[in-house]
Amino acid sequence: MSAHDQLLVVIDPVARRIDGESVRIAKDVLCGGSEAKICLPESPEEFARALARRGSRRPVVVGDDRALLRAVSLLHRDRWLGDGALAVVPVGPSVHLAHSLGVPTGAVGAARTVLDGAVRRLDLLVDESDGVVLGGLTIPALGPAPRPGSPVLRAARSLVRTLTRPAPPPAAPRPQRLRVEADGVLLADLDQPVEAVSVQAGAAGRARVVVRRPAVSEPVRAEALTVTVSGPDFRYRADAHVTGPVRTRTWTLRPGAWGLTLPPV
Repeated sequence: MSAHDQLLVVIDPVARRIDGESVRIAKDVLCGGSEAKICLPESPEEFARALARRGSRRPVVVGDDRALLRAVSLLHRDRWLGDGALAVVPVGPSVHLAHSLGVPTGAVGAARTVLDGAVRRLDLLVDESDGVVLGGLTIPALGPAPRPGSPVLRAARSLVRTLTRPAPPPAAPRPQRLRVEADGVLLADLDQPVEAVSVQAGAAGRARVVVRRPAVSEPVRAEALTVTVSGPDFRYRADAHVTGPVRTRTWTLRPGAWGLTLPPV
């Protein structure tokens, strides 16, 4: 049996708890078509140890987007992604990222892709702290400004408003003051309010950057290898995770940095 047929199947505990039937189906398909070693970690630490002991086996993650991100992060820090390829069977509460990358829906189709698919090299966004982004990230506007006054006074005013008239519409999000640079080119500075920033691991070896400003219909767009955002404390959502607050962050696109097993073209 070839090394390609030897799998390390790491089944995330959330997937086992949320959808045990899909996990069982995936195991049956994978074990029926390969020499599969099944690992059932109960914690992130056990998950990491299982991947670290993969040997020559191909790692397969059965789990949701968070499990996929955890696996890619661990294998990136292990400097393995450049040579190897990961496979995933999406099971769990959130699997939008895996499907957006091209992994089939359904346990049977995804498991068969693990056995019969082809490796496609995908771009990866990496920040200066070795964090990874598989799809994209967004920096949204701030939430509504807090109203002054004690909690008791605010609760009393809210009750009076509720009894006397319909509740007012929610306050609009507030723009931020951010400096955004793409390959050294300034897209926004601190004196220009920013409504949202998005960075997507795009095609042709470049990240797509979009900066939206209040009351401006056409956003600023750019393609770059390196994107730096700085300014007052800000949070950002990268794939399935919210990170921050931070004051500066630089993301560098690494073209074809990781391999994912997908249906053959």
